[in-house]
Amino acid sequence: MSDALVTVDDLSVYFPVGRRRDGTAVKAVDGVSFEIAKGETLGLVGESGCGKSTTGLALLRLVEPTRGSVTFDGIDVRELSARDLRRWRRRAAMIFQDPYASLDPRQPVGEAVGEALDIHDLHQGKQARRTRIGELLERVGLHPDVAERYPHEFSGGQRQRVGIARALACEPDFIVADEPIAALDVSIQAQVMNLMAELQRDLDLTYLFIAHDLAAVQHVSDRIAVMYLGRIVELADRIDIYRSPQHPYTQALLSAIPVPEPTRERSRRRILLEGDLPSPMDPPSGCNFRTRCAEVFEACGRVDPALAPVTDGHEAACLLHHDQGQAVERSHHPDAREHQKA
Repeated sequence: MSDALVTVDDLSVYFPVGRRRDGTAVKAVDGVSFEIAKGETLGLVGESGCGKSTTGLALLRLVEPTRGSVTFDGIDVRELSARDLRRWRRRAAMIFQDPYASLDPRQPVGEAVGEALDIHDLHQGKQARRTRIGELLERVGLHPDVAERYPHEFSGGQRQRVGIARALACEPDFIVADEPIAALDVSIQAQVMNLMAELQRDLDLTYLFIAHDLAAVQHVSDRIAVMYLGRIVELADRIDIYRSPQHPYTQALLSAIPVPEPTRERSRRRILLEGDLPSPMDPPSGCNFRTRCAEVFEACGRVDPALAPVTDGHEAACLLHHDQGQAVERSHHPDAREHQKA
């Protein structure tokens, strides 16, 4: 897209395993590519351990990518020196998942918010600093007087508001929100999502919103990317992906979302994934979802499908929709699951 603020190309993050010298590594993120337009929210969803959080950390170089590129407003983030990276981080921030762990229990919340102001020299004197901290707290729905209180004096939702205020301190353009509602009660989740949407409208923010709850992500995202075992398997507009999921994994995730209508809930078909999640140290050959896929056929073990257009603006990494340059024939084996073996 021509107005992309963030462009990720073939991003991979591998973690070496102990002291082994055979090259064995955990492939936490393996060849991820996407773009985020200015002012857009891209939702990144998938089950625990699929590499969502590592992707977000790699975008901000809080972990170093193994390969690939991250371009932010024309700047290649991976090429930045330590000094330039520190300066660039004024434009990008992160909201962490656990509001209980992301704040120092020995530090007043006002100091947590003010740290970024100190690091980037964004205030002129103690009074200006105190005023700015109060403004940030008020912006997220907290009274400025709470700046002297400690994290244990707040509820989970209030602590997450402090985390959001801290992320806003440097007036960033881009925020990675790493499961910001996962540790909160359902009623508080809605408040935090509404706050983030309001801030996006008022401050023209761009979000990467990471979550495992597809129902919640639909309300805050413009587009949604579905991740499985370190790779993006489907990417589409939030309405399209719910109305017409193209990848078998996305279909299974959506089928697990409860429907608040008893009659409809009883009649709809649930898709249950069989087998265990493969190890990211040794993913299956070909399509990495084939060991759990009910639609698997012979070519899935030979061809590693890349994201390809299914309809306008809707991409899926599945041989059911494209052949990756090879003739793909559906297997007529009486038990297609025999082809799932690694």
